[in-house]
Amino acid sequence: MRALRYVALAGLLATAGTAVAAPVTYKLDPGHTMVLFSWNHFGFSNPSANLNQVDGTLVYDEAAPTKATVEVTLPLSGLDTFVPKLDEHLKSADFLDAAKYPTVTFKSTKVTSAGKDKLKVTGDLTVHGVTKPVTLDVTVNKVGPHPMMKVQTAGFDATATIKRSDFGVGAYVPNVSDEIKIRITTEAHDASAADKK
Repeated sequence: MRALRYVALAGLLATAGTAVAAPVTYKLDPGHTMVLFSWNHFGFSNPSANLNQVDGTLVYDEAAPTKATVEVTLPLSGLDTFVPKLDEHLKSADFLDAAKYPTVTFKSTKVTSAGKDKLKVTGDLTVHGVTKPVTLDVTVNKVGPHPMMKVQTAGFDATATIKRSDFGVGAYVPNVSDEIKIRITTEAHDASAADKK
């Protein structure tokens, strides 16, 4: 019995002071999030656009990253190519038809490990009223206290490639490429702590 007590005591001492990770609900920070997509234009150039005004929630547990979930809404009112006439054209019925389909959404359905600080996040992407599965290649940049905001923060980068024609946005293919490259960088803050700020 004494030996068992020593083993139990050793176990308690080994775990003393060690933080147990738990799921944290994070709110995506629109000021530190960029959702960039780019395409090829007649072989001459590769323009890009950013979807601003992100509204999203991430649930992430450092001890169990594959249990993460993410849900994001991107209003097309925030689309910005830095060329106003191009913004208008992309929002028109020729392409995204923002008047009829005002948002782009993504909701994760599965997360798998892809190596150290790497994840594959599969989810349902809805664009132009069409929902298709898309997999994001995600890098976990950093998770920890934000030195300025003093709240728990998580940062990620992600990439994906889709075909816009899969979503019913096929105007001018192939002169304007069907393939769209997506690059995302984001910071997200502990929602409960951020609400108290």
